[in-house]
Parts: sequence; C-alpha cells; structure tokens
Amino acid sequence: MLYPKNIENKLGFDKIKELLEEECVSALGRSFVAKMRFSNKYDLIRKMMAQTSEFRLILETESSFPNQNYLDVTEHLKRAAIPGAILYEEDFFDIRLSLTTIQQISHFFNHRPQFTELNTLRVAAMPAHHPKGWENLLTDIHAVIDDKGKVKDNASKELYEIRRKLAVEQNNVKRALERIYRTAKNSGWIGEDMSLTVRNGRLVLPILAEHKRKLSGFVHDETSTGNIAFVEPGEVLEANNEIRDLEIKERREVLRILEQLTTRLRPELPDLEKSYTFLGLMDFIRAKARLAIKTNSTFPLLIDETIIDWQNAKHPILYLTHQKQGKNVVPLHLRLDQENRILVVSGPNAGGKSVMLKTVGLLQYMAQCGLLVPLAPDSKVGLFRQMFIDIGDEQSIENDLSTYSSHLTNMREFLRHADRDSLFLIDEFGTGTEPSLGGALAEAILESFREKMAFGIVNTHYTNLKVFADKNEGLINGAMRFDAEELTPMFELEMGKPGNSFAFEVAQKMGLPPYIIKNAKKKLGKNQINFEKLLKELDIEKKVFSEQNAALNKQIEELKQRTEQYNSLKNFLETDKTRILNQAKEEAKKIVKDANKTIENTIRQIKESNAEKEASRIAREQVKRFEEEKLVPEKTPHHKPVLAKAEGPIAPGDYVRIKGQEALAQVMSINGKDAEILLGELKSNVKLNRLEKISRKEFKTAQKEGVKTMKGVDLNEKMTEFSFNLDVRGKRGEEALVAVDQLVDDAILLGYPQLRIVHGKGDGILRTLIRNHIKQYKQVGKMYDEHPDRGGAGVTIVDMK
Repeated sequence: MLYPKNIENKLGFDKIKELLEEECVSALGRSFVAKMRFSNKYDLIRKMMAQTSEFRLILETESSFPNQNYLDVTEHLKRAAIPGAILYEEDFFDIRLSLTTIQQISHFFNHRPQFTELNTLRVAAMPAHHPKGWENLLTDIHAVIDDKGKVKDNASKELYEIRRKLAVEQNNVKRALERIYRTAKNSGWIGEDMSLTVRNGRLVLPILAEHKRKLSGFVHDETSTGNIAFVEPGEVLEANNEIRDLEIKERREVLRILEQLTTRLRPELPDLEKSYTFLGLMDFIRAKARLAIKTNSTFPLLIDETIIDWQNAKHPILYLTHQKQGKNVVPLHLRLDQENRILVVSGPNAGGKSVMLKTVGLLQYMAQCGLLVPLAPDSKVGLFRQMFIDIGDEQSIENDLSTYSSHLTNMREFLRHADRDSLFLIDEFGTGTEPSLGGALAEAILESFREKMAFGIVNTHYTNLKVFADKNEGLINGAMRFDAEELTPMFELEMGKPGNSFAFEVAQKMGLPPYIIKNAKKKLGKNQINFEKLLKELDIEKKVFSEQNAALNKQIEELKQRTEQYNSLKNFLETDKTRILNQAKEEAKKIVKDANKTIENTIRQIKESNAEKEASRIAREQVKRFEEEKLVPEKTPHHKPVLAKAEGPIAPGDYVRIKGQEALAQVMSINGKDAEILLGELKSNVKLNRLEKISRKEFKTAQKEGVKTMKGVDLNEKMTEFSFNLDVRGKRGEEALVAVDQLVDDAILLGYPQLRIVHGKGDGILRTLIRNHIKQYKQVGKMYDEHPDRGGAGVTIVDMK
C-alpha cells in the first residue's frame, strides 16, 4: 500500500519522471516512463537496476550504440493487423528505419555478451524462427521502398513500364508548353514574371484575361481579380489526358505493391510487437542510465529485507540544482535496522529536516521503481511492502479539514495498515494543536508504531518524543547539526543524539530584544532550559574536542614519521658500525702481517751481519719506528673508573649497570627473565642477563666520580595520559598553580600548541592569579578568554609559542 494517493508528487517523483521523459528520444520510451510503478518484488527490482547499470557502462565506455530512429510504429502495426488493410509508403519507411535500428541494437549486443541482462532482453525480442532477425523482412521492404520513402520504379515490371511511359509523355507535354509559352510571351499575352503552373493536376499557361480567347484550349481557373486565366492549350489536351490515365494506373499499381507488402508483413506482427517493445525499453533504459550519470547514481547492494544502510545519499533534484550553481550537497548517512527501526529527528527550523525526510522517501521510492539511486555503491538498500508519508500541509477547504485534522486522518491510516514491512515518514510530528496535548498524542502514536515493529522517521521539536526515543528499544534519536557559534544550519544528520531547536539563539540573532528572550526563558521553565542548554554545551564541546583531536592526530602522525626516521638512522648507523669494524679488522690483519715481515727481515739482517752492533742497532730502530707508525694506538683522553661487580642474584631495589654501557640504574621489579629498571626518571624493561649487580656504595662513589645516571621520562605514557583541558575550579590558589605548572611543563615537553584552563568566573581572583603566573613562562605566546558559548571569561585559552 502507498499512502497518500499523490505520494509521487509529495516526494518529488513526478519531477524524476519529467527528467526521464526529457532523456527519451521517442514516444515508445516515454510510454514506459508513464508505466513506472513501485514494486516490492526483489527479483524484478534487481533486474531493472542491473539493466540500467549495464546501460550506464555502455554510455561511459562505448560510442557505437545506435541512437537514431526510435520511431513509434504501433498504430501502423495495429492497422496492418486488419485483413485487407494497406500500409502507405511513409508507414513502411518508418518501419524500415526503426527496424534497421532494432537490427543494429541486436547486432551490438550479440557481440558483447558481458551485458547479460540486456542480452536477455534482446534474445526475447528477436523472432525465434528467423536466425538472422529481421534481415529478410528488411530486404523485402528495401526492395520496394527507396531512401526517400517512395515506392521504387523497379518494384514491379508493370510499375517500371508505366513510369517510363509517364516520363516520356510528361516530357513531350513540357516541351510543347514551353514552345507555346515563348510564342505567347512574344505576343504579349503573358505578363512579366509569369511561368508555367499547375491547375487540377495539369500544366497550364497563365494568360492575361483580355488575350485568353486568342489561345485555343481549356480554361481551368482564373485569379480572384479575373486578370489572369489559366489555360490548357488544345495542342496538349490529349497528351495530358494520357498522362492522367498513366498516373491512375501508377497509383493502382503502387497500391497493389503496398497491399502485397502489407500481406507479407502481417504474419510477422506478433514478433514485431515484441521487437518494438524492446526498442521502447532500450530508449527507456538508456534514459534511466543518462539520468543516473547526471545525478551520479549507482547500483547499491539490494537486500531482500527491511533495512536502510546508506552512505553519501543525496537528493537528485537538489544535486542537479546545486550543480548548476556550483554548490555542493551535504550527503546523508543513515541506518535503520531491526535494532533501531524508528529515527526521531530534531533540530532547528530551516535546518534541513524536511529535505532529509524527502530525500529518504524519494530515494527509497526510486529504488523500488528500478532506478539507480545517488548513494555510495557499498550502501545497502532494503525493500518495504508499504510506504506512508505525511509531509506538508494538507489543509482542505473543500473537505473542511484543518492542518491538524489532516495529520490525524493520515495517522489513522498509518496505524490501520502499518506493519513490520512498512516505512513511514512524518514531518513535524504532532504539530497543529496545543503543544502538550499534541506531544502526548504523538508519543502514544509513536509507541504504537514501535509495537507494530514498523520502520520510520519522524521530525519533531517535542522534548517528550526525544526522551521517549532515548528510553525505549527500537528507537534512536537523531539531530540535524547546527553551528552553535555562527548560528547557521549544517544540513548534516547525526545519529544517536537529540537536536537542539536553538529557538532563543536564532531569535536573538534575528534582532529580538534581549528582555523578550529573557522573559521567554523564565516562562519556559528551568528543566526545559537546562535540557536545551545541555544539548547546546554538548554540541560545542564535541566541536572543540573534534578540533583538538584533529590537531593531536596530526602530531601523532608527525611523531610516527620522526620515529621512522630515527629507526632508519639507527639501522644505518648499526650497519655502518659493522662495516667499520670489519674494515678495522682487515687493517689490523694487514698491520700484523707487515709487522711479521719486518721482524723476519730484521732477524735475517742480524744473522747475515753476524750480529754486528751497528747493524743490530739499525734493525732495532726500524722495528721501533714501525711500532710507532703502525701498532701504537692514540692515547684515549680519559677513562671512566671500572666498577667491581657485587655478588649474589639481582633482586628488586638492587643497583645495576647495563653490560657494555656506563648507565647505572635501580631495579624496580623482576618478571621471569626480564627486569624493570629506573634510569633516572625513565622506566625500561631489560633482560636480566644484560645487567651487572653493583653495591650501593660503589653506585654512590661512581656518581661522585662522574658516572651519570640517565635522566628522562616515559613519553608514550605522557602522551597517552596528557589532557589539554585542566579544571581547577574549587581549588585553593596554591593547589591550582601547582596543577597549572604541571600542565604547562607537560605541554612544553610534548610540544602541545594550545591549553584550556577552566577556573570559573566568580570575582576573577583565581583567573588573575593563574594568568600572572603563566606569564613567567617564556614558552607561552598569548592568553585570552574562551568563546562566550563555551565558557567565556571563566575559561582561559593558552597558545604556546
């Protein structure tokens, strides 16, 4: 069931039909647009959407698809079905052109089997008993009808002979008349700018009235003034009679030929009707594909169950309008499922609630009519058996219905027919009467919809409906987002939270006097004001934290990049270290080898010289000089004292040194083969076998002699636990300053750009104390009050340099 009867006009589907008709090139295609119907049959909808999706691909990738002569010959075929009826030349010409297009389309798909759905249509439309389709029929029509839509001279031997004789006679008459015309012209019987003309199907001369008796012949006509008479000379009278007889014979033979061709066509009519249905479908499906391209529509995931899971949904008419204006449409993200079947949407007027509702209704209706829809391709589109909408003012003077009465009439029908397979869309739910009564009645209706397991979306300003949605299963709140600072709508649906009407803020922006707004708040009541205030503050806080989170994510990304650079540099240094060590080893081997050679030469020289003193002295000097040049390393400037190891196993509280390093640490805890140690303020996990135990005395001595322990902090832990927002309300001045110092120190360490300190307004003492204290930090850039909507003078924003 679809309700109301004008649901297509309410949703704007009539505009979609108009756009489709504009994309069609024939009446055949437009007839299918008029036949479009809402369906809940999964297989049919999937097939129609798949056909359009394939045609969209053809338009985007192919250029050879036939696009001319989509002619509607339905009336011709109906007349041909009558026994004894004859189709005329122009009728067969239309059939010839359109049938050629059908044949070309069939040939196109026959060579492209990848378009399975469209090929299925082609196979069903072609005559089963003609393997080549309509080639034989087209050949027969071509043999009779020429490229100008006339019967060919050689369509039959009789016609050829008749037209040959006719041409001869017409030529003879024309020559005779031209001769008579020149004579009459020279005699002054014919005026200037007069020529041969036709009257009653015969060539005649225009003779001035005073000379018409001078030329023997038959007067066919005169001008209205009687100045000119149209005379057929007696010399060509018999020839023209012969021409008339030949023309009658020609028409009779043409009719015989056309009757014969019509008889040839008549047995093919059932198959021809299917082929022309196929031609109309091609025009229709192509129109749907062209519209899909213009509206950026896709073939989403169609599911045979009640669900809406949409991403990047856009109203197609709004999309086309904004596209012409160079503007973007804010996409809609929406999910309704068995857990959350009913969405209660709230927010300010002119915030986009009605547009959102019409977008949902129109896209669902389009999908269930087999059209592609402007959604992200991975969206899920479910099917509903019934759709009910209550959008717009249905006030009727004729039926004596007020707006509220009209809404109640709609609700009566909704409640009577709604079930778990229904989708209902209600705009301004419960309005039109006294608010408390309307809100109560709306809540009762909403509860009934919930019990019926129906799916739907309602727009409302009523707080009780927001609360009802929050407390009951199957319902979920939604808000049309609103920029609380600029007081402008964002046209974006946010699921999971109620919206604020921002009535007072908008009224203030529109220039209403402050005392009016203040008085209105008093009359409204404290609870309602607090509720709206809470929604407003939550929206502001969300925006603040979203901005700060974006900045934090940027810093984390930069930190990741620097970490990667550090690891890359570390790997390079370790590789280079290994290379240098290997090179040093090779050089050492060479030095040792050279040293052995020098020593052997020295011994040999001593032996050969019988150990003479002078020769021995020279040899010893050579060895000494080699030692100085090659073997003796440069003296190191300073060595750290060597600490003796302490005896016994390592336990928590012991002092240790990491093997191969100078760093000293204290053991915090031991877990299996690992130990958690404290190096200054830096915690780290190290394998036990890498540690050497030292005594407390040696640890203190080493510190005095210059062995330093490492200082540091756990940056990962700091980054995780750090919060840019500090609340010191209720603290004494000294306590507040300690907390502020810690916040600023951490921000300097982590490189955080901005801090937010909540101190409250009061007398301003704590605010002044904190700001004067923060001025002492040279890393602080500037300080200023928070935006009035987010705390104003009760919050200090600190920008770091």
